[in-house]
Amino acid sequence: MLTYELKKQPGMPLYEALYRCIREDILTGKLSCGEKLPSKRALAANLEVSKITVEGAYNQLLEEGYICAREKVGYFVEQVEQRFSQAAPEAPPQAKALQGIDLIANNPASFPFSVWSRLQREVMLDLGKRLLQPLPNQGLWELRQAIAAHLAQFRGMQVSAQQILVGAGTDFLYNLLIQLLGRDKRYAVEEPGYDKIRKIYAAGGVTCISASMDTEGVLPQTLWQAQVLHISPSHHFPTGIIMPVSRRQALLEWVKAGQDRWIIEDDYDSEFRFNARPMPALQSMDSAGRVIYMNTFSKTLAPSIRISYMILPMPLMEQFQKKLGFYSCTVPSFEQYTLARFLSQGYFEKHINRMRKFYKTRRNRVLAAVQQSPYAHKLTVQEENAGLHFLLQVDTDLPDEQLVARFAEAGIHIRSLSSYYHRPAPPEKAHCLVVNYSGLSEEGLHTLENILKSG
Repeated sequence: MLTYELKKQPGMPLYEALYRCIREDILTGKLSCGEKLPSKRALAANLEVSKITVEGAYNQLLEEGYICAREKVGYFVEQVEQRFSQAAPEAPPQAKALQGIDLIANNPASFPFSVWSRLQREVMLDLGKRLLQPLPNQGLWELRQAIAAHLAQFRGMQVSAQQILVGAGTDFLYNLLIQLLGRDKRYAVEEPGYDKIRKIYAAGGVTCISASMDTEGVLPQTLWQAQVLHISPSHHFPTGIIMPVSRRQALLEWVKAGQDRWIIEDDYDSEFRFNARPMPALQSMDSAGRVIYMNTFSKTLAPSIRISYMILPMPLMEQFQKKLGFYSCTVPSFEQYTLARFLSQGYFEKHINRMRKFYKTRRNRVLAAVQQSPYAHKLTVQEENAGLHFLLQVDTDLPDEQLVARFAEAGIHIRSLSSYYHRPAPPEKAHCLVVNYSGLSEEGLHTLENILKSG
């Protein structure tokens, strides 16, 4: 029988402590692959804790793929790569902090291993040699149908599977768009904005210009030199702006007013809005067929799930097939069939709902730590209700470089808002930090709370 000395710790539920103990035994080999775990009732009685505590620990282990459940039989340890505590010396506390608190990366915190692996097994058994057959260049029909159904239910978008093109990551799709729309066009990107977008376009040989913004998003009157506009209206990174309907309508007027103009709508994390449903996509407001919609499963599932997609207006899709139809689909059929079932059987919606609650709780803990800091009177939180990051305005005279360096000395890796500007940032944007909290581990979160509370 498993025996652990469980102690309540501030900010850590008892089920979390039990989960960590069992996980450690699995990773160090004390619990071997295939070994059966005690029943929830038996373990609860042995540890003198509630059955709910054991159930919470088992569910977390199940979700992360450390154990599996067999109906009417019990829980068993899964095959995982083991590590041994003696393999590496214990890192000093400062090094641990530096490794654990990353407020720059924005990675999903959990993956539905048990469901995903079960669907993979089903796909393998059901399809067999069909998995070896060539795919349509737009991607698997079943997956495109599942994506269209998901968008209709979640985003109110009426698109057909024929408009959808699946690719291995948005980087690949952006490069296809450069070839499709032409390198002779000027691409306007948001200022400030996500660094990588500008780099991809520049590497593709197109001219990038900065699209100026105010508190409602991109200013249409500044786009007179552009033919293509790349925006993220549902939740701009890094400012967190959610573009209102009036500005969206103004941009749709801009795209209709010029010949051969296009808008690329990047809807990268619209699923994670906490206080309300996401605003309708710009694509659903487009009556002229000039908006290209982009999204990815890398943010909602995992970066290694290299499955993204774009929705082209039908005339543009026809041009794609004539001009670039020779390209093969870049996503393996195995992953596409699995994702199609994950979507169509409702698991993606359940995963998003679960992660939305998880991230809201995590965000609230970070906000609470900020409020309890001795310097709380110098810290102002902005744009915290959508997406997986928020802004933290600091009342200080320090230049942004020194402010970021001070946080780094405390073991907190973070970027300033001004560092996302291609041009010099306006003075009013100084002393503002971009807090990406989704990549925080539980250990990193505890350390961050302690650092902020201690000042």
